[in-house]
Amino acid sequence: MSAKETKKISIIEKSLKLFSKKGFYNTTIPDIAKAMKMSVGNMYNYFPSKEELAKCAIKYSTNVLAQDLREVNNMDISSKEKIYEFTRKYFKRVKKTPEIIEYFLRVYLSNREVFNQGCEGFLCVGEFVTEVMILLDEGAAKKEFRDQDFFAAFGMFMGSLGGFAFLSGEKVLEKDLLDYSDLIAENIYRALKYEE
Repeated sequence: MSAKETKKISIIEKSLKLFSKKGFYNTTIPDIAKAMKMSVGNMYNYFPSKEELAKCAIKYSTNVLAQDLREVNNMDISSKEKIYEFTRKYFKRVKKTPEIIEYFLRVYLSNREVFNQGCEGFLCVGEFVTEVMILLDEGAAKKEFRDQDFFAAFGMFMGSLGGFAFLSGEKVLEKDLLDYSDLIAENIYRALKYEE
């Protein structure tokens, strides 16, 4: 990876934290430049606009999640075990780098107008959506999951995970997030499992 690519990733990672804490509109390019110890002019050498940075940030964050799920999809375990494994990975990710999930929940979903040009639909989150599709399709092919509408299954799967990430971020959970991992995985599995 080139020095410029490495710097771009550092800027994206810093912007994820700032956007997640302060919101998209309350975070400025000068804020990000200051956090990076860079000049504002130099920031524009990497990203021509805050909107472009926001789009790169959603691609980056969902690609991190896609890689986590890809690792699980490549495991030689049952579809049920994959649900449990990914739920654990997802919750560990929420604890380790909460800004990745917070950015999705608090910026991407709340400021859709920022992502209208070039990030419509699944364009910027496609890698992750593809990995979820693989998980669900393989589970259905093995008759471990019901064959059901993708959007219904995807919404239930990610709604459960995202909902708990949100609750964790709001600090309303009575126990540590990881203590809920197997309970949430079981609920997801029950909603997906194949029944004769």
